[in-house]
Amino acid sequence: MAKKDIELAIEARNLSIYYGDFRAVTEVNLKVVQNKITAIIGPSGCGKSTMLRAFNRMNELVPTAWAEGEVLYHGKNIYDPDVDPVEVRRRVGMVFQKPNPFPKSIYDNVAWGARVNGYKGNMDDLVEQSLKGAAIWDEVKDKLDQNGLSLSGGQQQRLCIARTIAIKPDIILMDEPCSALDPIATLHIEELMRELSEDYTIIIVTHNMQQAARVSDYTAFFNLGEGRTGILDEFGETDKIFTNPDHQTTEDYITGRFG
Repeated sequence: MAKKDIELAIEARNLSIYYGDFRAVTEVNLKVVQNKITAIIGPSGCGKSTMLRAFNRMNELVPTAWAEGEVLYHGKNIYDPDVDPVEVRRRVGMVFQKPNPFPKSIYDNVAWGARVNGYKGNMDDLVEQSLKGAAIWDEVKDKLDQNGLSLSGGQQQRLCIARTIAIKPDIILMDEPCSALDPIATLHIEELMRELSEDYTIIIVTHNMQQAARVSDYTAFFNLGEGRTGILDEFGETDKIFTNPDHQTTEDYITGRFG
Protein backbone atom coordinates (compact mmCIF):
# COMPACT_ATOMS: atom_id res chain seq x y z
CA MET A 1 0.00 0.00 0.00
CA ALA A 2 1.39 3.38 -0.95
CA LYS A 3 1.94 5.68 1.96
CA LYS A 4 -0.45 8.27 0.63
CA ASP A 5 -3.24 5.66 0.74
CA ILE A 6 -2.76 4.87 4.43
CA GLU A 7 -5.56 6.18 6.60
CA LEU A 8 -4.89 6.96 10.24
CA ALA A 9 -7.33 5.97 12.96
CA ILE A 10 -5.72 8.07 15.67
CA GLU A 11 -2.42 9.91 16.16
CA ALA A 12 -0.38 11.06 19.15
CA ARG A 13 1.62 14.26 18.64
CA ASN A 14 4.28 15.31 21.15
CA LEU A 15 2.21 13.56 23.82
CA SER A 16 3.45 13.49 27.41
CA ILE A 17 1.43 12.02 30.28
CA TYR A 18 2.09 12.98 33.88
CA TYR A 19 1.02 11.64 37.24
CA GLY A 20 1.50 14.68 39.43
CA ASP A 21 5.10 15.77 38.82
CA PHE A 22 6.19 12.41 37.39
CA ARG A 23 6.31 12.22 33.60
CA ALA A 24 5.24 8.68 32.73
CA VAL A 25 5.68 9.02 28.94
CA THR A 26 7.58 11.72 27.09
CA GLU A 27 6.79 13.45 23.78
CA VAL A 28 5.39 10.45 21.96
CA ASN A 29 4.65 10.75 18.25
CA LEU A 30 2.73 7.71 17.05
CA LYS A 31 0.48 7.20 14.01
CA VAL A 32 -2.02 4.33 14.32
CA VAL A 33 -3.17 2.98 10.95
CA GLN A 34 -6.86 2.29 10.45
CA ASN A 35 -8.08 -1.33 10.41
CA LYS A 36 -4.69 -2.64 11.44
CA ILE A 37 -3.41 -4.10 14.71
CA THR A 38 -0.71 -2.07 16.47
CA ALA A 39 1.17 -3.74 19.32
CA ILE A 40 2.83 -1.77 22.10
CA ILE A 41 5.74 -3.66 23.66
CA GLY A 42 8.53 -2.83 26.09
CA PRO A 43 9.91 -3.56 29.56
CA SER A 44 7.83 -3.20 32.72
CA GLY A 45 7.29 0.37 33.86
CA CYS A 46 7.95 2.01 30.50
CA GLY A 47 4.46 3.48 30.19
CA LYS A 48 2.79 1.01 27.81
CA SER A 49 -0.57 0.95 29.60
CA THR A 50 -0.38 4.70 30.24
CA MET A 51 0.11 5.22 26.51
CA LEU A 52 -2.77 2.91 25.65
CA ARG A 53 -5.14 4.68 28.04
CA ALA A 54 -4.12 8.04 26.62
CA PHE A 55 -6.00 7.10 23.45
CA ASN A 56 -9.38 7.23 25.25
CA ARG A 57 -8.58 9.49 28.22
CA MET A 58 -8.82 6.63 30.73
CA ASN A 59 -5.78 8.05 32.52
CA GLU A 60 -8.00 10.87 33.73
CA LEU A 61 -9.71 8.43 36.09
CA VAL A 62 -6.50 8.78 38.14
CA PRO A 63 -6.92 12.17 39.91
CA THR A 64 -3.28 13.27 39.51
CA ALA A 65 -3.00 12.42 35.79
CA TRP A 66 -2.69 15.13 33.15
CA ALA A 67 -1.51 15.41 29.56
CA GLU A 68 0.55 17.67 27.31
CA GLY A 69 0.45 17.48 23.54
CA GLU A 70 -2.30 16.12 21.31
CA VAL A 71 -4.15 12.95 20.40
CA LEU A 72 -5.86 13.55 17.07
CA TYR A 73 -8.98 11.55 16.21
CA HIS A 74 -10.58 12.49 12.87
CA GLY A 75 -8.46 15.65 13.03
CA LYS A 76 -9.74 16.71 16.46
CA ASN A 77 -7.60 16.76 19.60
CA ILE A 78 -9.47 14.55 22.10
CA TYR A 79 -7.88 16.56 24.94
CA ASP A 80 -9.48 19.84 23.84
CA PRO A 81 -11.68 21.35 26.60
CA ASP A 82 -14.85 21.02 24.50
CA VAL A 83 -14.45 17.25 24.00
CA ASP A 84 -16.59 14.94 26.16
CA PRO A 85 -14.41 12.08 27.51
CA VAL A 86 -17.47 9.82 27.73
CA GLU A 87 -18.02 10.21 23.99
CA VAL A 88 -14.31 9.52 23.38
CA ARG A 89 -14.64 6.24 25.33
CA ARG A 90 -17.70 5.26 23.33
CA ARG A 91 -15.75 5.59 20.10
CA VAL A 92 -12.53 4.14 21.53
CA GLY A 93 -13.46 1.02 23.50
CA MET A 94 -11.34 -0.84 26.05
CA VAL A 95 -10.75 -4.50 26.91
CA PHE A 96 -8.85 -4.99 30.15
CA GLN A 97 -6.16 -7.38 31.32
CA LYS A 98 -8.46 -9.51 33.45
CA PRO A 99 -11.92 -10.39 32.15
CA ASN A 100 -14.37 -8.15 34.01
CA PRO A 101 -17.93 -9.12 33.09
CA PHE A 102 -20.68 -7.48 35.13
CA PRO A 103 -22.48 -9.72 37.67
CA LYS A 104 -25.43 -9.78 35.29
CA SER A 105 -26.76 -12.14 32.64
CA ILE A 106 -24.78 -12.71 29.45
CA TYR A 107 -27.50 -10.80 27.58
CA ASP A 108 -27.41 -7.82 29.95
CA ASN A 109 -23.61 -7.69 29.84
CA VAL A 110 -23.74 -7.05 26.10
CA ALA A 111 -26.82 -4.82 26.17
CA TRP A 112 -25.71 -2.61 29.05
CA GLY A 113 -23.54 -0.13 27.16
CA ALA A 114 -26.04 0.20 24.32
CA ARG A 115 -28.82 0.92 26.80
CA VAL A 116 -26.73 3.55 28.58
CA ASN A 117 -26.05 5.20 25.22
CA GLY A 118 -29.76 5.26 24.35
CA TYR A 119 -29.75 2.58 21.65
CA LYS A 120 -33.14 2.55 19.88
CA GLY A 121 -32.73 -0.45 17.59
CA ASN A 122 -33.56 -4.13 18.10
CA MET A 123 -31.62 -5.11 21.21
CA ASP A 124 -31.95 -8.86 20.59
CA ASP A 125 -30.32 -8.43 17.18
CA LEU A 126 -27.57 -6.22 18.61
CA VAL A 127 -26.76 -8.75 21.35
CA GLU A 128 -26.67 -11.62 18.85
CA GLN A 129 -24.50 -9.75 16.35
CA SER A 130 -22.10 -8.59 19.07
CA LEU A 131 -21.71 -12.11 20.46
CA LYS A 132 -21.19 -13.44 16.94
CA GLY A 133 -18.64 -10.70 16.34
CA ALA A 134 -16.78 -11.86 19.45
CA ALA A 135 -16.93 -15.51 18.29
CA ILE A 136 -18.88 -16.70 21.33
CA TRP A 137 -22.51 -16.82 20.12
CA ASP A 138 -22.59 -20.57 19.46
CA GLU A 139 -21.32 -21.26 22.98
CA VAL A 140 -23.83 -19.06 24.82
CA LYS A 141 -26.91 -18.70 22.59
CA ASP A 142 -28.92 -21.17 24.71
CA LYS A 143 -27.97 -19.60 28.06
CA LEU A 144 -28.20 -15.85 27.57
CA ASP A 145 -29.96 -15.53 30.94
CA GLN A 146 -27.06 -17.14 32.82
CA ASN A 147 -24.66 -14.98 34.81
CA GLY A 148 -21.66 -13.83 32.78
CA LEU A 149 -19.42 -14.80 35.70
CA SER A 150 -20.36 -18.47 35.15
CA LEU A 151 -18.31 -18.58 31.94
CA SER A 152 -14.69 -19.73 31.66
CA GLY A 153 -11.93 -17.12 31.65
CA GLY A 154 -11.54 -17.17 27.88
CA GLN A 155 -15.30 -16.98 27.38
CA GLN A 156 -15.52 -14.09 29.85
CA GLN A 157 -12.90 -12.17 27.88
CA ARG A 158 -14.78 -12.75 24.62
CA LEU A 159 -17.97 -11.62 26.39
CA CYS A 160 -16.14 -8.42 27.37
CA ILE A 161 -15.10 -7.97 23.74
CA ALA A 162 -18.76 -8.45 22.70
CA ARG A 163 -19.74 -5.82 25.27
CA THR A 164 -17.16 -3.45 23.78
CA ILE A 165 -18.20 -3.88 20.14
CA ALA A 166 -21.93 -3.58 21.01
CA ILE A 167 -21.50 0.20 21.33
CA LYS A 168 -19.99 0.37 17.83
CA PRO A 169 -16.54 1.84 18.53
CA ASP A 170 -14.04 2.69 15.80
CA ILE A 171 -11.03 1.62 17.85
CA ILE A 172 -10.57 -1.15 20.41
CA LEU A 173 -7.81 -0.86 23.01
CA MET A 174 -6.63 -4.13 24.59
CA ASP A 175 -4.43 -4.09 27.69
CA GLU A 176 -2.76 -7.51 27.84
CA PRO A 177 -6.07 -9.23 27.08
CA CYS A 178 -4.59 -12.75 27.22
CA SER A 179 -2.33 -12.52 30.28
CA ALA A 180 -4.89 -14.25 32.53
CA LEU A 181 -5.81 -16.91 29.97
CA ASP A 182 -4.56 -20.40 29.13
CA PRO A 183 -2.88 -21.08 25.75
CA ILE A 184 -6.05 -22.36 24.04
CA ALA A 185 -8.11 -19.37 25.16
CA THR A 186 -5.23 -17.11 24.11
CA LEU A 187 -5.30 -18.63 20.62
CA HIS A 188 -9.06 -17.93 20.39
CA ILE A 189 -8.52 -14.27 21.33
CA GLU A 190 -5.65 -13.89 18.85
CA GLU A 191 -7.75 -15.37 16.03
CA LEU A 192 -10.58 -13.07 17.05
CA MET A 193 -8.31 -10.02 16.91
CA ARG A 194 -7.40 -10.80 13.31
CA GLU A 195 -11.08 -11.10 12.41
CA LEU A 196 -12.02 -7.91 14.25
CA SER A 197 -9.31 -5.90 12.50
CA GLU A 198 -11.39 -6.10 9.31
CA ASP A 199 -13.92 -3.78 10.98
CA TYR A 200 -11.99 -2.12 13.81
CA THR A 201 -8.61 -0.61 14.53
CA ILE A 202 -6.94 -2.49 17.41
CA ILE A 203 -4.14 -1.31 19.70
CA ILE A 204 -2.82 -3.99 22.04
CA VAL A 205 -0.34 -3.86 24.91
CA THR A 206 1.41 -7.19 25.36
CA HIS A 207 4.43 -8.58 27.21
CA ASN A 208 4.35 -11.61 24.93
CA MET A 209 6.79 -11.10 22.07
CA GLN A 210 5.46 -14.09 20.14
CA GLN A 211 1.95 -12.71 20.41
CA ALA A 212 3.02 -9.30 19.12
CA ALA A 213 4.81 -10.96 16.21
CA ARG A 214 1.82 -13.20 15.43
CA VAL A 215 -1.08 -10.78 15.55
CA SER A 216 0.13 -7.24 14.87
CA ASP A 217 0.75 -5.32 11.67
CA TYR A 218 2.72 -2.55 13.39
CA THR A 219 4.79 -2.55 16.58
CA ALA A 220 5.74 0.32 18.87
CA PHE A 221 8.67 -0.42 21.17
CA PHE A 222 8.71 1.68 24.32
CA ASN A 223 11.76 1.91 26.56
CA LEU A 224 12.82 3.70 29.73
CA GLY A 225 14.49 7.06 29.23
CA GLU A 226 16.15 9.37 31.73
CA GLY A 227 14.28 9.66 35.00
CA ARG A 228 12.47 6.38 34.24
CA THR A 229 10.12 8.11 31.84
CA GLY A 230 8.69 6.09 28.96
CA ILE A 231 9.91 6.94 25.47
CA LEU A 232 8.92 5.58 22.07
CA ASP A 233 12.21 4.01 21.01
CA GLU A 234 11.15 2.57 17.66
CA PHE A 235 8.01 2.15 15.58
CA GLY A 236 7.37 0.38 12.31
CA GLU A 237 5.87 -2.60 10.53
CA THR A 238 6.02 -5.65 12.78
CA ASP A 239 8.01 -7.78 10.32
CA LYS A 240 10.76 -5.18 10.21
CA ILE A 241 10.79 -4.53 13.96
CA PHE A 242 11.20 -8.24 14.67
CA THR A 243 13.65 -9.11 11.87
CA ASN A 244 15.64 -5.95 11.16
CA PRO A 245 15.10 -3.24 13.80
CA ASP A 246 16.90 0.07 13.46
CA HIS A 247 17.96 0.26 17.12
CA GLN A 248 20.13 -2.14 19.10
CA THR A 249 17.90 -1.62 22.16
CA THR A 250 14.91 -2.94 20.19
CA GLU A 251 16.82 -6.04 19.13
CA ASP A 252 18.10 -6.60 22.68
CA TYR A 253 14.58 -6.47 24.07
CA ILE A 254 13.00 -8.70 21.42
CA THR A 255 15.76 -11.32 21.79
CA GLY A 256 15.42 -11.36 25.57
CA ARG A 257 18.69 -9.65 26.50
CA PHE A 258 16.83 -7.29 28.81
CA GLY A 259 13.33 -6.52 30.01
